[in-house]
Amino acid sequence: MENSTEKNNTHVENSVTQTPPPEVSKKNEFKELLKFAIIAIPIVLLIRTYVIGPFVVSGASMDYTFTNGQYLIVDELSYHFNSPKRGEVVIFKYPLDTKRFYIKRVIGLPGETVSIANGTVTVTGSEYPRGHILNEPYIDQTNKKNDTLTTKLGEDEYFVMGDNRAGSSDSRIWGPVEKDLIVGRPLLRLFPINKVDAFPGRYQE
Repeated sequence: MENSTEKNNTHVENSVTQTPPPEVSKKNEFKELLKFAIIAIPIVLLIRTYVIGPFVVSGASMDYTFTNGQYLIVDELSYHFNSPKRGEVVIFKYPLDTKRFYIKRVIGLPGETVSIANGTVTVTGSEYPRGHILNEPYIDQTNKKNDTLTTKLGEDEYFVMGDNRAGSSDSRIWGPVEKDLIVGRPLLRLFPINKVDAFPGRYQE
């Protein structure tokens, strides 16, 4: 085995001496890097545009599930194939200014009626024809806003609310969110380090 290794080493060393001059090798290396960049950049852009994207939480409307300054990687692909479910946290374009992005939790689904009485949320629809009071362990019960309203959702509309009910601007104020405005859902929380996790904030009854 030792002789075989020595022969292999000799062969490798000889092959190195037969390579083109350094300047030719550098040109080839540059061409290869250029080819790689031409292939890789469109792939990265496609992934960034249609698959995942980075977002930073701004504000306190989702306290304490998500707090100001947390860094999220968002799954922008799933909702092209599936619809958002009740209890999921979603990132969407703000209906009154689509250049801005909001993060809230899905409360009411298309076709349902959402009723709020003194801060308690009831949904009525095909899943709950007699009405169903939501169990919401993700909100601070001591910080509930005692608002009252009833909203009937259209076939492509979602009722969304912040977990910080007393400090959130959401569907209670500016109405439901249409499906085509929903960008995606949190896939990873990367910052702060002690809060790193997958599918943060996920909850389903």
